[in-house]
Amino acid sequence: MEGFILTRQWLETSRGLELIYWLASDEGPLRLHLVNAEAVCFIPATDLEKAHRLLPASGWRTADTALKNFHQKPVVALYCRSRRNLLDYRDRLSKAGVSVYETDIKPTDRFLMERFITGAMKFTGRSRKADEFTEVIPSKVEPSHYRPTLRSLSIDIETDYAMENLYSVALYASHSSDPAISEIATVIMRSESARSEEMRDNYKLQYVPNEKCLLETFLQALKDYDPDILIGWNIVNFDLRMLQKFCERAKLQFTAGRNNESARWRRSQDSTERYYVLIPGRGVLDGIDLMRTATYQFENFSLEHVARRLLGRGKLVDDAHQRGEEITRLFQHDKPALADYNIEDCRLVWDIFEKEKLWDFAVERASLTGLELDRYGGSVAAFDYLYLPRLHRKGYVAPDVEHTDSGGISPGGYVLPSLPGIHEHVIVLDFKSLYPSIIRTFQVDPLALIEGLEQTDAIEGFDGGRFARGEAILPSLIETLWQARDQAKADGNQALSQAIKIIMNSFYGVLGTRGCRFHDPRLVSSITRRGHQIILATQKEIQRRGYRVIYGDTDSVFVLLGAIDSDGSTIDETATRLAANLNRWWQQRIEKEYRVPCHLELQFETHFHKFFMPTVRGTDTGSKKRYAGTVALKDGKGHRLLFKGLETVRSDWSQLARDFQQQLYELVFAEQPFAAYIKRTVQELRDDKFETELLLRKRLRRGLADYVKNIPPHVQAARKADSARHQQGLPELYRSGGWVEYYMTVNGPEPRSHLASAIDYDFYIDKQLAPIADSILVFKSTSLGEILDTQMGLF
Repeated sequence: MEGFILTRQWLETSRGLELIYWLASDEGPLRLHLVNAEAVCFIPATDLEKAHRLLPASGWRTADTALKNFHQKPVVALYCRSRRNLLDYRDRLSKAGVSVYETDIKPTDRFLMERFITGAMKFTGRSRKADEFTEVIPSKVEPSHYRPTLRSLSIDIETDYAMENLYSVALYASHSSDPAISEIATVIMRSESARSEEMRDNYKLQYVPNEKCLLETFLQALKDYDPDILIGWNIVNFDLRMLQKFCERAKLQFTAGRNNESARWRRSQDSTERYYVLIPGRGVLDGIDLMRTATYQFENFSLEHVARRLLGRGKLVDDAHQRGEEITRLFQHDKPALADYNIEDCRLVWDIFEKEKLWDFAVERASLTGLELDRYGGSVAAFDYLYLPRLHRKGYVAPDVEHTDSGGISPGGYVLPSLPGIHEHVIVLDFKSLYPSIIRTFQVDPLALIEGLEQTDAIEGFDGGRFARGEAILPSLIETLWQARDQAKADGNQALSQAIKIIMNSFYGVLGTRGCRFHDPRLVSSITRRGHQIILATQKEIQRRGYRVIYGDTDSVFVLLGAIDSDGSTIDETATRLAANLNRWWQQRIEKEYRVPCHLELQFETHFHKFFMPTVRGTDTGSKKRYAGTVALKDGKGHRLLFKGLETVRSDWSQLARDFQQQLYELVFAEQPFAAYIKRTVQELRDDKFETELLLRKRLRRGLADYVKNIPPHVQAARKADSARHQQGLPELYRSGGWVEYYMTVNGPEPRSHLASAIDYDFYIDKQLAPIADSILVFKSTSLGEILDTQMGLF
């Protein structure tokens, strides 16, 4: 049999640990149950006698191993029937000066990782059919490439603004790609009348008499539909957390899991008050966290904003500031309209997941990293999962995280000075996955560092790092991932390609994280400083070949070709040829100087027909990470503007400013007259032709009361909003933070929801339009002020 892991947990029993894995399979849900398991860690063999003196007489055992620690000393394995006991023994041994290794690996993870199981497994064993799943006691378990057809369910709840009263719960699923899976579209809503049902447009509306009945009906619907995956928007920290709270108040068990099991909660250790949930047998995918993990970038991740961007439609109540009051009004006076709103939120989440193939991304990521399907981030844990079993096969154990050397901090990517101005025909040459390429080429690897320090013929790194020339773990792991990504691209599997890219690029960041057990400044600097060396050498070689490098950042160089030919294809051919020549040059240099194969690869990435690099405001120095330019459309018919770091891609600038920058740059790049456009925009602003375009939006990163000394405009606006709401007897909006929308008025910043004063047009001209215009017009020997003064001089 084969299955894909949905959840994993362990239980402490008197007989030892029990490991439980829920899987999705072609035969339905499976529950793998392993009994009499043990937690394991390692101690130096020389400290075995001391361990016998310090630990109880029973409840643990040791076994000889062929493993050693990073100091080349043999270790023995220490097995415990309880993980709680293992952590207690670790503390006792550590206090007595005994080093203990790998105590922080979860038993459920160790069982899988040592068998190289990531995502899916195949197994044999005894099975027993229960009512809703199959129980399996496996006798043999091994890796599998099985991919599941997941049965998902989108859920969304509606409450009052204070989150004290549950109004309704919506459930939605539409598996159009697999008709064999049934669909559901239901809203369950409180009503003072008796139970009833009605069919609305494409969904069923069920009325129940009270909150407890609503919760019971929801839990039964969940059990009947029996999804593998629950999806939603902030589903864990809002929808599920609130349902848990309401169940506790109603004296109900929140039995959202399979086998009638309750949700299990864990609270974050930091100050964010973030919660994590395990629902046995059901993965939970939050749209916000999943899209962030997949490197999506939005001005904000509200469902309204993301849905508008991706689907072209949004919530049925789109005013975020009045939404809480409107939901309560609908519940009191128009329940069907609230039901429409509730089910549409479920549909929006579902359609985003379907359009962006987020289920596929989650499955591929779990299959690559070995992490839980619904774990986000977790780069350090993913590194451990992939690296540790390979390290063990090489004969070593790793230290615990808290026992790593903190060391120094390595510099970031190298940024070359820029040449400000408006340029023609600038090409971007980009090193393909530079940091992973450096790791592969120069054997940058924790194990290679340990062994390289003992060798005279090691590859020299930086800050004292030396790396063994033998087979290393991380370079070979990256090579495997690299080949898998190339194959995923060839197969058109975008989800797998993106998942591989993210995990591959995370390896450097992991090694630079002090929360990583392998953190060592010699590893990190041997990557970043080598990157500096490569960018500088590339710049020098390009300029030796007769071209000018006008900018460079971490893994890219911007080369000015100028008007060597007005034909774009000739420019592209020159760029491709230059990249190929540089690759040959690097291969020869690396093989000659280091006697290793070169995995560096420069690619011709972009051809800017027009390219603008601004100055640092108020200086003549070229800026960094801020530029714009025009690139040809794929069909060759026209151009499009690309912006990096400028106002048009920043959410804290008004839409007017962003639109103004876009249009002004287009005119300048096309060498068209621009003065008339500037004058018209300013005049229309003064004539009150803009309204929503003047809205400013910024996030409160702290609670409102935490801003004490310097009070920025968005904080002032938020305080005015909450003061006005307080006077109206309404709950505060911004006490704990959030996004603030406001205008600059003649009386300072005022919130959108309580605008009382006239707009300060001079602010928008002087602080929004002028900086944008002047940054590029300086290279046209003029400014916004001069253009407007010319207009005034005509009167």
